[in-house]
Amino acid sequence: MADVREAIATAARAVVLPAGVGKLTCSGYLPDAVTAPHFFCGEYSIEFDKGMRRSLDEVELTCRVLVGKADDAAAQRILDALLAGSGPTSLKAAIEAARGAPGEYALGGLAHDLHVTRVQGYRWYEHAGATYVGAELIIRILGEGGV
Repeated sequence: MADVREAIATAARAVVLPAGVGKLTCSGYLPDAVTAPHFFCGEYSIEFDKGMRRSLDEVELTCRVLVGKADDAAAQRILDALLAGSGPTSLKAAIEAARGAPGEYALGGLAHDLHVTRVQGYRWYEHAGATYVGAELIIRILGEGGV
């Protein structure tokens, strides 16, 4: 899972934020501290043996995106752009671009497929003693047993 999480963080780095906002920083792990705006891969659950002989596991990965709150309205506009379903600022579009072409494995061969299924938890988050506006993205990942 470490390689899968890092590949998702790498895919998320393709997001292009509006001018003046800076660059989205990304981690494939739970960071001690963040440089906002920041995307990271968090908790996950695995359903083993969705296919015979360990041929398929299903992972539900919870990722978070946190945006600084210097200006509440501006931070929420940035977050809304990151949570859009498409476009250059869309985390969904950037992550799903790593699915590969039809017939190819996702994440450079690390998974059979992935899909950003939903956004949830749009709220204030405390992380390492600082407060951010943020949300969670849920990603469904399918792969051979051992993902």
